[in-house]
Amino acid sequence: MLAKDVIDGKFREVLTSSLAREFFRASGLQDKSYEESFSWQLPSVTDEAEKEFIQVILAVASLHAFIQANWTGPDLNIKPSEVIVDMMNPTLISDEVLDMKAVTELAYGGEPAYHLAQHTTFLRLAQLIFALPYRHCISTCWWRLRTTIIHEQLLDEAVPFPWMDAHDSLGSLLQTLTGDAGDRDLTGRLQLEQGRLEHIFCHDKVASDRFIQAARATGLQYELTGALGRRTKFQQNDLSQLVLLAESRKRDNSPAEAIPDDLADQSRTPVNSSIMTHSNLPVTLELNDDTLLEQTIFTSSAPSSTTNQLAHLDPVSQPPLHPLDQCILLSLCLNVRNTSPLHGLTSEQMSPYVARVISHPKNWSVHTMALLLRSRLESARTRTVERSVLQLQALVDQMPTADSPLPERLLYFHSIPLPSKWEMERELALRFLTLGVVKSALEIFERLEMWEEVVKCWQSMERTDKAVVIVRDLLEGRKEEAESVISRGKDLPSPRRGKLDLARQAKLWCLLGDLEPDNAVEHYGRAWALSKETSGRAMRSLGGYYFARGEFEKAIPCLHRAVKINPLLSRSWFILGCAYIRLENWEGARDSFSRCVSIDDEDGESWNNLASMYLRLDSSQNISELDVNGEDQPSTAKSFSNKILAFRALKQGLKYSYDNWRMWTNYMIVAVDVGELSEACRALTRIVEERSAKTGAECVDEEVLERLVNAVTRVPAGLDQSARDDDRRRDAVNYPNEGHGLLGRVLDLFDRTILPRVSSPRIFRAYARLLTWQSRWEDALKAYLDWYRCSVAGTFEKGETDVEKWREAVNEVEDVMDVLRNFGPRVQGINWRHQGRSIIRTFMGRSKDFEDETEWSRLIEFQSELRTDE
Repeated sequence: MLAKDVIDGKFREVLTSSLAREFFRASGLQDKSYEESFSWQLPSVTDEAEKEFIQVILAVASLHAFIQANWTGPDLNIKPSEVIVDMMNPTLISDEVLDMKAVTELAYGGEPAYHLAQHTTFLRLAQLIFALPYRHCISTCWWRLRTTIIHEQLLDEAVPFPWMDAHDSLGSLLQTLTGDAGDRDLTGRLQLEQGRLEHIFCHDKVASDRFIQAARATGLQYELTGALGRRTKFQQNDLSQLVLLAESRKRDNSPAEAIPDDLADQSRTPVNSSIMTHSNLPVTLELNDDTLLEQTIFTSSAPSSTTNQLAHLDPVSQPPLHPLDQCILLSLCLNVRNTSPLHGLTSEQMSPYVARVISHPKNWSVHTMALLLRSRLESARTRTVERSVLQLQALVDQMPTADSPLPERLLYFHSIPLPSKWEMERELALRFLTLGVVKSALEIFERLEMWEEVVKCWQSMERTDKAVVIVRDLLEGRKEEAESVISRGKDLPSPRRGKLDLARQAKLWCLLGDLEPDNAVEHYGRAWALSKETSGRAMRSLGGYYFARGEFEKAIPCLHRAVKINPLLSRSWFILGCAYIRLENWEGARDSFSRCVSIDDEDGESWNNLASMYLRLDSSQNISELDVNGEDQPSTAKSFSNKILAFRALKQGLKYSYDNWRMWTNYMIVAVDVGELSEACRALTRIVEERSAKTGAECVDEEVLERLVNAVTRVPAGLDQSARDDDRRRDAVNYPNEGHGLLGRVLDLFDRTILPRVSSPRIFRAYARLLTWQSRWEDALKAYLDWYRCSVAGTFEKGETDVEKWREAVNEVEDVMDVLRNFGPRVQGINWRHQGRSIIRTFMGRSKDFEDETEWSRLIEFQSELRTDE
């Protein structure tokens, strides 16, 4: 009966039941923490499995009561004081006291919990109950995951919890669900929620993998493709438009498969009213633009290209999706903040995902999330920004209403990243701020007591003095916060009152430090002391302050304390690594950048710095291993190992900094050092592509280019075909860093990348050597002649007076004559003697001023030889 009441959203009946009153008995709650006050006993229940089951029911009821009060609405009809009974103090403790105690205990890792969250006592109770040991209920680890996700959304910054290091319980639960007797939808839900937690920590790649696994588990088929259609009212020609084809698997006896006929028709036909409404769904505003259509109108019934599984779908009329599959599609749009095409879905790619979900609304929470995502996507376009703001305002206004039943709102709540009430209002205020409606934004921030955003509003109006006054008034008690906060303080004994808001006071002192740089050290130190050395924000700010002023020795201890409190903030690790670099502490910098890339493996800059640290360690180790006589005796194995690590780090970083030519240059040099010449060839290709238009031939590292040619030509061009050479011949063809295995890459480098863009004498000469190795005599001769035309002799001008330059040119003339003698007879259809005489005659005509030099006789000898040969 209790379980059914929880499912039906009757939390008052559950939390005020006889079993709940027996279970929520506290002792000395005013002076003790929640954990110390409760013994969690159920004397009337003797069976251990039944007791665990009741505990889970009460914990879920508490958790969902908190979610109803702060996320889904409608207003909660029960208070914590009606649930908790303090045996030592029979008089009723006020709800404000209980909630303030919970807010204080929910602060974690130096990050304060949002102090205006309603009925935080219920979240704290659920957290403590799920932390109890369980032997019979295997799903408690899943509920602990859900509680953690909710808790993370209360904190200013994401903080890892100790239990998250042990994934064995979730892993075993996932194996149970994926077994023969498992439930595919439950498996998808669990993977989806694990992805949500990864997304909170900005592990976007891992989160995306989880979402894809969830889609596979539920049997969702989807594909982003194109179909002919129109997006504007005056468009004459049909153009290819992005469309998401998606289809849920067939589910037996699933009530979620049903959809009202009127709602289905409404989603597929144009609407005439300005607002789409349905009795159980949020208000969906119409665009009402004079140019853009409400939605893309597809004129083709067949997509341009698709897989066989989805070939039967018509883009104009797709079947409704299961709500869980809609949650998966919305989760794939979580990277909305990533604007780079190289990172996550772009805005254009995300719109079809959201449109596919909005077209068939089936659940209140899921549809709310879809409208919110559409509002975010439309906020950057001038024609849609008005609806974006109005839609967000409508979503904020609907929260307290009871337009849909609570069980429907909670059914898929844990499968979507629906923001809390205060976060949605904060997003609305930020939207106002981007539109320049600063006063409205300021009113919302002040009502939500988000003082950091209030300060930013005053700074945007160039009223920093006003921001300073507000923060000082809050700290000195001249400006009161919400009345609820005051009433909490009135009911508390004086020792407890002073400890209530230490985390928030520390945050305010940090804000004051940001506003008053001259006294920043004092303010950050005050915040650190007030928080009893738990404020990561204070140490991050103080470390950044010292770093910006070049006081790296002072910055490092502060940053160390900050990353110890919250090790998930990659920016703190990055600044710490940079501080170590300035002090030439290569090992410390290496460790710091290693942590950066472990947190965000798509941080190309950190990968580059990590590779640099490996190379620095290599050189410093070599210096430290000088023997007593001063002779260098480096450890070859250790040196090569560091270079390999640097090579791998750069290779990983270039995946996310593909256009960074400096990283490609480092990668090329390291690749040559470790013998990965095929990768060095690829790196040189990217450098030339990026820089040739600006720097010309200087973008080509000619020394590396010659080493690549040497690696190819040091292997015999034609190997003996005898049986004993089979292994050697196979190695020469397959080994990618030498001989025939490298030949293709080097030829492409010359033919497709370098020569169409730039040229220089060394480039042509290296190319000619490669062609000579291939016995391509005609092409080799042409390359040598191109070299000569670019060389000193080929560009020698009449009137030149530099004798040394002329002598160098004479040597080049001699070289080209040797090439003509050797290659000319092997090329049919070329009069190489005539070409040689022309080269000599032209050069002698340009350099008559040097007839008295001894080298002039060599030129006359060349002429005589060419005449004699005829």
